Amino acid sequence: MQEIVRAMNYVIEQGWAFYWGTSEWTGAEIIEACEVADRLGLIRPICDQTRYNILDRSRVDYDFVNLYKKYKYGITAFSALSSGVLTGKYNDGIPDGSRMSIPWFKSILSNGLEEKSAKAIQLAEIAKEIGCTLPQLAIAWCVANTNVSTVLLGASRIEQLDENLRALEFEDKITPEIRAKIDTIADVKPELTKVQDNVHQMRGKWQ
Repeated sequence: MQEIVRAMNYVIEQGWAFYWGTSEWTGAEIIEACEVADRLGLIRPICDQTRYNILDRSRVDYDFVNLYKKYKYGITAFSALSSGVLTGKYNDGIPDGSRMSIPWFKSILSNGLEEKSAKAIQLAEIAKEIGCTLPQLAIAWCVANTNVSTVLLGASRIEQLDENLRALEFEDKITPEIRAKIDTIADVKPELTKVQDNVHQMRGKWQ
């Protein structure tokens, strides 16, 4: 860890970056990095890029809970739409050409797809209740979390991007009552070991 922290500080000292952050690290790894930086008088990491959505939130809402106040750690959230599940595209199965149709991707992320799709159908009713689409609800929910610094978006068409950006108009509609309804449907339980296993699988595919 000391080697990583020193290397990132070297990058900053050379003017190649203003800050450094982590990606898909565990809370324990981030705390270790911050403590190493403090001990050596170096610059701490400032945020983690991590998966976060209505159906997958163990890391941000549970594992990272001690990072926000103590280290003022930020979150750059990706997969706000749960790899497309929260668009409703998988409600009737896996379409050809979709991300889930890629064998290695499906092997990692399709576990529980039927259950997640059933939840997406229920969440779509809440979206209608506040006057937005399901993707807009999912993105607005992420943005409404005060611990989230940035929500990354992806789109294959201009129309998708326009729809996603309009999610900002519904952030204030994520009231405690709406959040409670979402939580009841999502019924998320912490699964930190499973999350970490998925991270290792993904990293292995990209190496």
